[in-house]
Amino acid sequence: MFETIKNLTLEQLVIITTTPLYTILIVGEILLSNYQHRHYYTFKDTITNLYLMILNGGLDLISRGVTWGILAWVYQFHFAEIQNPILYWFLLFVAEDFVYYLLHVVDHYTRFFWASHVTHHSSEQFNLTVGFRSSVFQPLYRFIYFIPLSLLGFKVVDMAVMYSITQIYGILVHTSYVPKFRKMPYKLLEYVFVTPSQHRVHHASNTEYLDKNMGMCLSIWDRMFGTFQEEIDDLPIKYGLTYPLENRGPANIVFHAWIDLWNDLKKPSSFIIKIKLLLMPPGWSPDGSTKTSKELREELVRERVEA
Repeated sequence: MFETIKNLTLEQLVIITTTPLYTILIVGEILLSNYQHRHYYTFKDTITNLYLMILNGGLDLISRGVTWGILAWVYQFHFAEIQNPILYWFLLFVAEDFVYYLLHVVDHYTRFFWASHVTHHSSEQFNLTVGFRSSVFQPLYRFIYFIPLSLLGFKVVDMAVMYSITQIYGILVHTSYVPKFRKMPYKLLEYVFVTPSQHRVHHASNTEYLDKNMGMCLSIWDRMFGTFQEEIDDLPIKYGLTYPLENRGPANIVFHAWIDLWNDLKKPSSFIIKIKLLLMPPGWSPDGSTKTSKELREELVRERVEA
């Protein structure tokens, strides 16, 4: 037994030791929400979450030979060396959380990448299993954001371990059972760490909440770069997408945004317009017939002023 444990990687140990925790918490949340008639879970939505997790995890395993190989190759050119192990792991945590924030922002503000990330936001529920509702194709390009970390002297296996650890926190904030912190000292936590309240905002389709709170563990990046939004007391959260997704079949969940993008690219237009369709935020259109989250918020402000 001890020989088996010794041969496991740190990443595998993190996964093995957290699986019972996830199971207990998810079963507990299901039982409690059903008992309280809160309807946080539906069978079909939960199965969809697991299906997307398996697709993402499978693609991650298949592509690791290439993505990890690239990061390991880049590592030989690293120009920094952090000798102190405590400082090494602390800086890796902060640096990796920051690059994830950048990745998340690009996923939300670039239509091409939003087509991949949209699966994570397609659920109209908000519960712990939604944390497993992964962006299926993200493993194919996520490693690009970690290249600077290789150059800074962080090893690919250590980055994988840290990513697994931060994912634990990222999954646990997908709950409605932890209220918004209102009193000290708990209120102080919201200035540093992402809380369930903040992440509920991130999953909301209300205009006021769109494309906000991108952090995985730390909320400081959102506060620094203007993407932070507090949960508003008198604004009930509506989860899901801004448009109705009538076909929630397993294939359409993954590919509907890609199909919509392809249909727009096929329309007669200039090369510049086609590039903008790929790289501008979701909702952008050359004729203004659809709007980005920023434009929707500006329109909402105008309506309120005129009212």
